[in-house]
Amino acid sequence: MAKRTKIKQLLAMEPVGQQVLVQGWVRTFRNNQFIALNDGSTIQNLQVVVDFETMDDEQLRRITTGAAIGARGTIVASQGRGQTIEMKADTVEIYGEADPETFPLQPKKHSMEFLREIAHLRFKTSTFGAVFRVRHALAFAIHKFFNDRGFVYMHTPIITASDAEGAGEMFRVTTLPPQNPPVTEEGKVDYKQDFFERETNLTVSGQLEAELGALAFGEVYTFGPTFRAENSNTSRHLAEFWMIEPEVAFADLVDNMNLAEDMLKEVIRYVMDHCKEDLEFLDNRLAEEEKAKPQQERSELGLLEKLQFVVDNHFERLTYTEAIDILRNSNPNKKKKFKYLIEGWGADLQSEHERYLVEKHFKKPVILTDYPKQIKAFYMRLNEDNNTVRAMDILFPGIGEIVGGSQREERLDVLTARMAEMHIPEEELYWYLDIRRFGSCPHAGFGLGFERLVQFVTGMSNIRDVIAFPRTPGNASF
Repeated sequence: MAKRTKIKQLLAMEPVGQQVLVQGWVRTFRNNQFIALNDGSTIQNLQVVVDFETMDDEQLRRITTGAAIGARGTIVASQGRGQTIEMKADTVEIYGEADPETFPLQPKKHSMEFLREIAHLRFKTSTFGAVFRVRHALAFAIHKFFNDRGFVYMHTPIITASDAEGAGEMFRVTTLPPQNPPVTEEGKVDYKQDFFERETNLTVSGQLEAELGALAFGEVYTFGPTFRAENSNTSRHLAEFWMIEPEVAFADLVDNMNLAEDMLKEVIRYVMDHCKEDLEFLDNRLAEEEKAKPQQERSELGLLEKLQFVVDNHFERLTYTEAIDILRNSNPNKKKKFKYLIEGWGADLQSEHERYLVEKHFKKPVILTDYPKQIKAFYMRLNEDNNTVRAMDILFPGIGEIVGGSQREERLDVLTARMAEMHIPEEELYWYLDIRRFGSCPHAGFGLGFERLVQFVTGMSNIRDVIAFPRTPGNASF
């Protein structure tokens, strides 16, 4: 097949007078003359002008919304508004038709709910084209950030026997028959006859394995799929999602906060520099969406303003204890406008509290540290007060928590005591304890839910709209 020129390249170079081949999908075809062609390289379409008087009528009828075509012709200065160049087509070849009677993406407004039902086709829309180009740019920027700093990229296991979070909400992995599995003499499922000869599940986090790498390479990160079998039908939860989890040896909580803040600012700045047209489109889309909301529910910042807000501001750092005092004395708490009232120390903060701190009180991103040990995981380093741990959460406008991390507990005796408190058997995590036995050192890391980041950067209100094929309760289509 002849070499095509991408529309993004044509719009950037504006090679007036040159003969080129473009290939893509028809967005619209007006007056039997003007084809709006998109090839996925940019949110912009190229107008292809055909001479309907010399073109076969049957071929004209086959040029419909969604059809895949190739057009060869000359790039000329555009006479119309909205574009600087267009193509005067000499030939048009139709590769694949799209019957207008059955193709569901006709040129009209479609609801997000409808598009989720046809998730296999929604990439063809302007909105999802923009979202997934931004998603790609964010993923590239994250790898670039860590690579430029000498981190080693680790692929941690998807099938594992550990539950890093102690949550218990896991998908089981087994080759045993669902009906009548083999049982032991005690009547329990006999996992010795399973493929791995033990109970296994899909990973909820690659963190524990990444710590093993950090205590050999110094700096590692993971970027892979994780799974939670939580029956949560919300706009913020997925059963399958992607996580970025760096782990750094010889690092404390301050180093961890600095790394996370630098990473977030740098990847957002990268997308702002490289996805301007997509972000402008998504900014306008969000502004229209906000108009439909009651005044009190509207965001004070537009999408581009929100991204600039994060890039420009130093993240405010304060302890959980300080945050509780602010929240307890806040007007929404005193006037009982919070859904979950803050009555005292030890409360697990909700999204409404996190957003109040960011959007109303400090008006900048916030990092909270030193949480009560009762509401955090066993691997977080215990403070000298024996009540709090060296944890940190980063809070963003409009979304609340986006990053969670901690300095890890490197002291073997303290770690085993915490595991005993939380009824985590040592024999299950012997390998994790070994890195405290052999060359232990202070180390720290954090987890960033990739879809939460994509959701923040694109302004999409539902997390199901920032992953290609969402996995949620009752939904494993495609």
